[in-house]
Amino acid sequence: MTEKETIFLGEIATTELNEQLEKTDKAVLLWPVGSTEPHGPHLPLATDIILSKRNAVDAAIELRRAGVYTLVAPDLPYGVTEFAAGFSGAITVPEDTLVDFLSAAMSSFLDNGFAHVCLINHHLEPGQLNALQRAKRRVNEARGEGHASVPLVIDRRWGRHLGDEFRSGACHAGEYEGSLILAATPELFRHEAAKQLPDVDISLSTAIKAGKTSFLEAGADSAYTGTPSTATRDEGERLYSVLRSMVVTEVQEHLEQIR
Repeated sequence: MTEKETIFLGEIATTELNEQLEKTDKAVLLWPVGSTEPHGPHLPLATDIILSKRNAVDAAIELRRAGVYTLVAPDLPYGVTEFAAGFSGAITVPEDTLVDFLSAAMSSFLDNGFAHVCLINHHLEPGQLNALQRAKRRVNEARGEGHASVPLVIDRRWGRHLGDEFRSGACHAGEYEGSLILAATPELFRHEAAKQLPDVDISLSTAIKAGKTSFLEAGADSAYTGTPSTATRDEGERLYSVLRSMVVTEVQEHLEQIR
């Protein structure tokens, strides 16, 4: 990319977008989605969308280098956030509403000339994941396979590279997400608060399988699990390299399906 080029859809003019889309039949749009949700006393409410946006930007740059015209859509910082009920800053929308919105917007992106839309999500609540999968299926059923994707960090293909804490399931606002915030927006990491937090060895994936429906029911009474005090920027950069590969690989695989 040259100094004047941008990867952000919201920053270009309609004439420029039209010119670029006319040059290729395989243009890609990466759409960061997430939540506004409590992440303990040390991370911002916007943690999930910060992760998604950094992941999208990294992947867009890599795809451009590979010759794939790629843009990053304005992010969607609200999702299904029922698991955080009882904490200030837990903003939720109904699952069906999110499905309708996502599928309608993805269809509009495709109508505009994009060949593929990839939803990039780091909010792992079951209702959120269900909504994303439903929206993806709706679009692909209507448009044909390959037009929509949702890379998932919980897939073993990628999750096995994301560290011991992530694999344990005790990773909400712990070392895993804390490291990613330190790498993306270090000014939003509250170091003094993190140092004072005890480890919370509660696997949210296990709690969800056991029927728990909130952080409070699971025993995470400060809206975090894992080990916040061990987060590092270097680990965050390592994690983003894995996440970049996840998105780039899955987008390229889906583009191969488009006829």
